[in-house]
Amino acid sequence: MITRKLRADISAAFPSLSVEELNELVPNKEELNIVKIYAHKGDAVTLYVLHKNPIFFQLEKQLFPTVYTLWRCPNMLPAFTTWPPVLQKLSGGADLMLPGVVLSTSGLPEVNRGECCAVTLVMNRAPVAVGTAAMSSAEMRNSGMKGKGVNVLHTYMDQLWAFGDKTHPPVIPVTNSPTQVEGEEEGEECEEEEEEVKDSSENVAVETACQSLQELKLAENEVLKEESVEDKEGENIDGEEGDSRSPQEQMDELLLQCFLHALKTKVKKSELPLLTSTFLRNHMVSCCPRGKQLDIKKSSYKKLSKFLQIMQRDHSLLQVKELSKGVESIVDVDWRNPELCSFKIPEDCALEKEFEEGDGACEVEYQPPEITPLYGVTARLEPLFQDAHKKKGTSLKATEVRNIITEYVKKNELVNEINKNYVIINPTLCDCLLEKSEYQEVEMLKWDDLISRTLIRMQACHEVLFPGQPPVVKKGQMEPIDITVASRGSNKKVTVIKNLEAFGLDPAMVAEALQHQVQASCVLHDCPGAKNRVLVQIQGNQVQHVGKLLLDRYQIPRKYVQGLDKAPKPGKKK
Repeated sequence: MITRKLRADISAAFPSLSVEELNELVPNKEELNIVKIYAHKGDAVTLYVLHKNPIFFQLEKQLFPTVYTLWRCPNMLPAFTTWPPVLQKLSGGADLMLPGVVLSTSGLPEVNRGECCAVTLVMNRAPVAVGTAAMSSAEMRNSGMKGKGVNVLHTYMDQLWAFGDKTHPPVIPVTNSPTQVEGEEEGEECEEEEEEVKDSSENVAVETACQSLQELKLAENEVLKEESVEDKEGENIDGEEGDSRSPQEQMDELLLQCFLHALKTKVKKSELPLLTSTFLRNHMVSCCPRGKQLDIKKSSYKKLSKFLQIMQRDHSLLQVKELSKGVESIVDVDWRNPELCSFKIPEDCALEKEFEEGDGACEVEYQPPEITPLYGVTARLEPLFQDAHKKKGTSLKATEVRNIITEYVKKNELVNEINKNYVIINPTLCDCLLEKSEYQEVEMLKWDDLISRTLIRMQACHEVLFPGQPPVVKKGQMEPIDITVASRGSNKKVTVIKNLEAFGLDPAMVAEALQHQVQASCVLHDCPGAKNRVLVQIQGNQVQHVGKLLLDRYQIPRKYVQGLDKAPKPGKKK
């Protein structure tokens, strides 16, 4: 129902999309998640998330595509082109000013005021920002290309992009050259543009554009050379000289190469069953050689399901089953298959893998934080810590508190001479540690009682130390990860997990891991009453699986995982 409505809304908002493109963006049988968030200005935003990536967002009842969607359909919106250094300004929250717009030979795109549009960079048609036109194309021309051009809502490298899998823009060559790069009077045009930029108080045009003109022109020449080579070779997708195969045949070979590479080096038996969509997104795509792009629609198979069926039927490499309605998973892989055993990783992929590992680009294994309880000096106890130069608000470890109290007692000669297990109460200790009813009655305290009273009256704090990061001190005790089981309509059970962020865990990654592990629907929701917090909800009582994931895989100490007792008892239904 949700998918059908979203498809209708997208079709109405973006009529230029073909039925095939719409089916690719919002597949009928794929699970679509809806996440409601609040922007930093307080605006309510609805995200539509597919395969972890936000594909559309709705603001004030208007639908906008994300950069992830525009990279798959780059012609979906009219686009304004700007210089690469402008992207940093846009990502920082600035709007695109007209002096920073680079005109191509086809001129300005035709837009109306308030119309949804995209922003691209010189030499690449992959959009890097989405927004609304601040004025119509006619008004832009009449203004002499001065003023604001695009009200930017979302950019590559912003928080919405970071909500997804954080992939980088593909390289899509441009067909029209920017007019500023052509001609003999390039220096004069740059100087004029710089003057326009400096006159705008809110400009985001590039003052370094003139310095990079020569580099841009060289890059453009390289693109033109590559395009001419590809034309001569019949639009060869890999650019290899003398390859007479059709682009479809080459894509078939690339698809098979990535498939075998992924099975041999990426997929582990412990991951099975593995969603086919996840296998493509996380494993096959990462095995694609640099400079090439895996596109099943350009192969003879057209669909991943058909390709996997053939790999199962004709090659006996794997087994695919539909474990839930409309969702296929890889349930078994024959790692002894002669075709898989004889497959050798191409040299360019092997070199790239070594480079990524040496460069630290591979995924870093999660390491739990070190959590240390601390105690903050309060106003009441400040006189007791004055000699140690510890002011109000200072956070100390329990051992440090004990040493300071011990030093205070010895310095003021408060140890009872008859029984050294007791400490004499002086006026400072009386004010700091005794209740009013004890003022006239208590004259001495045992050492342990003295220390425990001190710690109880201090403010609870804790220090969180992640590997490779500076420690962070927070007030209060460390809030544990909370696992609860709740009932949703028709007495259906769901497991809810909260406070993953405090331990440096990405809720989306935890949700994906659980979804693979138990093959159940898993969604993310805003955590009520907590800003920038997300809770994970998974169908069924999955407390046992959640506990195993947190304790064994992520090594979270058991005392910081709350709700493990809610796991179903053996022999009972979940």
